[in-house]
Amino acid sequence: MADDAQQAQAPTGKGEADKKENNFWLPLIAIIMATFVSVLSSSLANVALPKLATVFGVPTTTIQWVSTGFMLASAVVIPMSGFLVGRFGSKRLLLLSVIGFTIGSLLCGFAWNDSSLIAFRIFQGLAGGFIMPVGMAVMYTIVPREQIGSAMGVWGVAAMVAPALGPTLGGYIVEYFSWRLLFFVNVPIGVLAAILCFALLKESPTNKNLKFDIPGAILSIVFFGSLLLALSKGQTEGWGSLFIVTLFYIAGTSFALLLWVELTKKGPLLDLSLFKNVRFSSSTLISGLLMMAMMGGTYLMPIYLQNAQGMTALDSGILLLPQSVAMALMMPLSGKLAQKFGLVPLALIGLSVLGVTTYELHRLAGDTSHLWINVLLTIRGTAIGMCMMPITSSGLASIPKQHINDASPLSNVFRQVMSTMGIAILTSIMSSRQTFHYTRIAENVPSTSEPATQLISQLTGLLAQGGVDTATATGSATSTIAGLMAKEALVRGIADTFFVSSIPAFICIPLMFLLMEKKKPKEQPVEQAKPAPGTGTASVESQGGPAAGPGMKGPEPVKV
Repeated sequence: MADDAQQAQAPTGKGEADKKENNFWLPLIAIIMATFVSVLSSSLANVALPKLATVFGVPTTTIQWVSTGFMLASAVVIPMSGFLVGRFGSKRLLLLSVIGFTIGSLLCGFAWNDSSLIAFRIFQGLAGGFIMPVGMAVMYTIVPREQIGSAMGVWGVAAMVAPALGPTLGGYIVEYFSWRLLFFVNVPIGVLAAILCFALLKESPTNKNLKFDIPGAILSIVFFGSLLLALSKGQTEGWGSLFIVTLFYIAGTSFALLLWVELTKKGPLLDLSLFKNVRFSSSTLISGLLMMAMMGGTYLMPIYLQNAQGMTALDSGILLLPQSVAMALMMPLSGKLAQKFGLVPLALIGLSVLGVTTYELHRLAGDTSHLWINVLLTIRGTAIGMCMMPITSSGLASIPKQHINDASPLSNVFRQVMSTMGIAILTSIMSSRQTFHYTRIAENVPSTSEPATQLISQLTGLLAQGGVDTATATGSATSTIAGLMAKEALVRGIADTFFVSSIPAFICIPLMFLLMEKKKPKEQPVEQAKPAPGTGTASVESQGGPAAGPGMKGPEPVKV
C-alpha cells in the first residue's frame, strides 16, 4: 500500500518540479528586454557625439557630458538598489526604472540644445541605473541554481552584446537618419519591456521597517562620482591638473569614510562583509579585469578603423559586427558547457584565447587586412562569450538568496568602475605612446632627409600643376608629410595599447583557480527512512549497508 502510494505520487511530484524549474523563462524575457534597452542606449549615444557637437555648435569637451553624465548618474544609484528592492520590492523598482528610462529617452529625442540634452541624459541615467543590478537580483531569485548558468548566458546576450551592436546601429542611424532617432528608438523597446515586467514578474517580499543608510548613500555617491569623473576626464584635463588631483583626493577620503561607516553600521547600504566569500570576491575581481580586457577591443578598434584607415562609423560598425554575433551565439552555450565540463577548464580556454588574440592585435599596421582583423576579432568575441557569464554567475551563485539584493549592486558597480578605469588607462597609454612614436619618427625623418625632400618636391609639383602657388603648395606638401607621420604614430600607439590590454586577461588565468570547488569529504551512508510496518525490510544499520529493492539503486559512494 505504501509502495503503491509512493509510486502514484512520484510522477506528479516530478511534474510539479519540472514545471517549477521551467517557469522562469518568461520572466527572464522581461529582464532581458529591460537590460538590452538600457545598455544599448549608452553605446548608441557615443557614436553620435561628433554629430551632436556639430548640430549644437559646441566643443567636443562639452558634448562629451552626454555620455559622461549618463555614466556617472547610472553608477551612483547602483549601491542604493539593494535597499530599494528590500523596501519597495523588485518588480516595482524595476518597472519604475524602465518607465523612467523610457521617459528620459523620449525627452532626449526632443532636446532643443546641448544643456537640455545633457540634463535629460542624466535623468535617464538616474532612472535606468537600477535596471541591471535589480534584473540580476531578480534572476538569481527565480532561477534554480542548477540552471543559472544557462539563464545567465541568455541574459548576457543583452548585457554584453548590446554595447558591441551600438556602433553598427548608431553609425547607420547617424549617417542616414536624424540623431533624434538614436533616442526615439529606445521608446518602443522600453514600453514593451515595461509591459512584460508588469505582466510576467512577481513582486518580491518587502520590509517596511528597513532604515535608509543616509551617511553610506552620501559617501557612496561622492566616492563613485568623483572617482569615475576623474577617470573619464583625466586624459582631457591632464592627470596632474588641480581638478583631477582634487577629485582623486575626494574619492580617496570618501572611500576611507565609506569603509568605516559600512563596516561599523548595522544595516549598511553596501554589505561589504559579502567580500569575505572568497568565491564571490574572486569572481568579482576576475569579471572586472575581464571587462578591462574587453574594453581594449571595444574602445580601440573603432579609433583605429576610423582615424587610421579612414572608415566611416557605419563601415567600421559593420566590420565589427561578426564579433558581436560570435559573442551572442556563444553566451547561451557557455552556461551549458560550464555545467558539462566545469567552470575552470572552460574559463581557462576562453581567457587564454582572449589574451592571445588581444596580444596579436599589437601587430596592427596602417594597411592591415580587414579579413585578418575580422577573423581575429570573431575568435576574440567567441572567447569573451565563453568565459564572461560563467565567471560572473559562479560568484553570485555562491551567495545565499537572501543576500543577492546586496551582492548584485556590489558586482555591478565594481565592473562599472573597472571598465571606466580600463578606458582611462588605455587612453592615457595610447596618447603617451603616440607622442613617443611621433618623436621617434620625426628624429628619423629630419628636414635634411633626402627622401623627405624629394617627396615634398614631388607633392609641391603636383599641387603647382593644379594652379596652387609655390608657397601654398610647399606648405601643403609639408603638412601632408606631417599627417602621414602622425597617422603612423597613432597606429603604433594603438598597437602598443593592445599589447597592454592583453595583460588583464593573462592575470585572470591564475586567479581562476580560486574558483575551483573544494572536494567534498567522503560521506557515510545515510540511514534510510523506516519502512512501512509489515514490509519486513531491515534498516541500513542492521544490514551493514543500503537496501536495494527491485528497480531501485542504492546510494553510490561520493567520489573524492
